[in-house]
Amino acid sequence: MTRLLDSRLPIVAAPMAGGPSTVALARAVASAGGFPFLAGGYKPREALEKEIAAVRAADIAFGVNLFVPSGESVDEAAFAAYAEELRAEADAYGLELDPSPVQDDDGWGEKLALLTEDPVPVVSLTFGLPDRADIAALRRAGTRVIATVTSPGEARLAREAGVDGLVVQGSQAGGHSAVFDGTRDPESITTAALVRRVLQAVDLPLIAAGGVDGPGAVRELLEAGAQAVAVGTLLLRTDEAGTSPAHRAALGSPSFTQTVLTRVFTGRPARALRNGFIDRHQAASIDGYPAVHHLTRSLRAAAGRAGDADRLHLWAGAGWRSAPTGSAADAVEWLTSELD
Repeated sequence: MTRLLDSRLPIVAAPMAGGPSTVALARAVASAGGFPFLAGGYKPREALEKEIAAVRAADIAFGVNLFVPSGESVDEAAFAAYAEELRAEADAYGLELDPSPVQDDDGWGEKLALLTEDPVPVVSLTFGLPDRADIAALRRAGTRVIATVTSPGEARLAREAGVDGLVVQGSQAGGHSAVFDGTRDPESITTAALVRRVLQAVDLPLIAAGGVDGPGAVRELLEAGAQAVAVGTLLLRTDEAGTSPAHRAALGSPSFTQTVLTRVFTGRPARALRNGFIDRHQAASIDGYPAVHHLTRSLRAAAGRAGDADRLHLWAGAGWRSAPTGSAADAVEWLTSELD
């Protein structure tokens, strides 16, 4: 089977949009033998282009992740009601939330043009599949294209679209679920079990992601049939990650006791440390990504600046308690310490 990634060790630094994935993190992971991804989500083309140039200067293999435009419709009445529900949260920072949905495609066309004009070794896709022509254009440029899936059915669709491989994301993964239909939750299943089911459905090389809490989980996922294991949460507290101080502190705080899937921050299922904002608004079950993301963005940014973990999106996978401090290179070495 085709080897997806060029790295000495089968550890992938998962792309974490919004700040945690940095050039420094990519370099540190690669220096230890892992394969890093840059997070293209939420970045304009120019910022992504600069990050790619900086990583290239280190002469390492790497990939770039893109968010596929969702095209989800928004119930404007429900959206306005949710904006009103959040009024007290916004008032705490003197903010006005816009009750009119804002939609965008995260600069898909501009980023696709960048990556076809100046190709990188690997591009991974999250939140569904783009037009087959877009996948074909990336592949013609010499890039391996990997789709993130959460079920055998999604894996079949990705194979039919012409991708080179898959990231198989279990439901215990931190941050956004990659489920194609953002209005539903992913099936509750361990990543190892999902890997086996996907391998029965399609003959594609794959990377396993979700619920990794240490070297034992890495070994289990490789034994299940994955070529490599992606980790995100376990890198959030490392020195090179761009994780905000409030998020970093929450991951190490005993006051947080569980993670939950929620839509309250972005309108799409995502796993986070359970905090007050989730408790106050989980019943709303609001859909509509990226409109809800844009609705709450200024509020979340204000909470981050204030160190207010009660209102912040504290993305975290089920293995968050094992997230180490120190260098990312040491984390990669630890995660592979039980491999032959």
